[in-house]
This record gives sequence, C-alpha cells and structure tokens, in this order.
Amino acid sequence: VEFYRMKLTFIWVGKTTESYLQEGIAIYENRLKHYAPFSIHIIVPKSVYKDVEKQKEQEGEMILAKITPQDEVYLMDERGVSFNSENLADFLQKKMSSGLKNLVLVIGGAFGFSDKVYQRANGMISLSKLTFSHQMVRLILCEQIYRAFTIIRGEPYHHAG
Repeated sequence: VEFYRMKLTFIWVGKTTESYLQEGIAIYENRLKHYAPFSIHIIVPKSVYKDVEKQKEQEGEMILAKITPQDEVYLMDERGVSFNSENLADFLQKKMSSGLKNLVLVIGGAFGFSDKVYQRANGMISLSKLTFSHQMVRLILCEQIYRAFTIIRGEPYHHAG
C-alpha cells in the first residue's frame, strides 16, 4: 500500500549502554523493517557541561542538524499527549495517509530539550505518566511503534502480547 512509504526517523541523545536494552531494541528494529523504512540517529554530545542549559543547547543543535524543514517532529516528553496503543496506531495511520514523507520521533538527554528544539517540534508525545530512564524509553518507543503497525495491519501481536 502506497502510504506505507512514510519514513520513520528516531533521534536519541546518548548511547544505549545496557546490553539487555540493546538486544530488545535490535529485535524491534528487525520487526519494524517489515512495516516502514526507518533509521536511528544517535547523538553523542561532544562535551559534558556542568551548566544544564549549555548541555541542552549543545544537544539541541545536534538534534536540529538531523532534521529537515519538511520533517514532522514529535518529542517524547512527559508533558506531551498521551495515547493508548490504538490511538497511537490512529496517529501513525493519519500521518501515513497524509502523504508525510518523514516522521521524526526524538528522545532527548537527561535534562530534556533546548527551547529551540521545543520551538521546532510539531508536537509532544508522552509514552507514560511514569518516568523511565532515557535508555528504557528507546525500547518502549520501538515496541509501541511496532505494536501500532500491527494494529494498523490487523495482525494478532497486539492482543497476543
């Protein structure tokens, strides 16, 4: 189907150091390949600042460098819109049907996002009212996007999981 041509881009600040999370992410990366072209950009800050605002600015510049003007960008943020799995599938379905070329989902660093990144974003999504480590959120996001595609396609994963 034509609308599955929308590309997904994940941008993450910092490396995933926990091997169990790397393994889980790899499993969902492999599964996602069957639904949409996607890429993961891992941003590793060049320096670590004691000043939180400086750190967020540096990370923000690196995030913005990976985004084109045509991209639609959503930040994973606790103040964002909360979806259940069906709502997330509807959200993805609408984005694909709209002809959007690239949907960018961003997970920031430990201190969140710079003002410039918030200004560039088209919206914010909250994956939970709970707080997870930034590394854990990467796996949860991959799993939820995969789940959304299975819902869109009417595949059994959503209810079997």
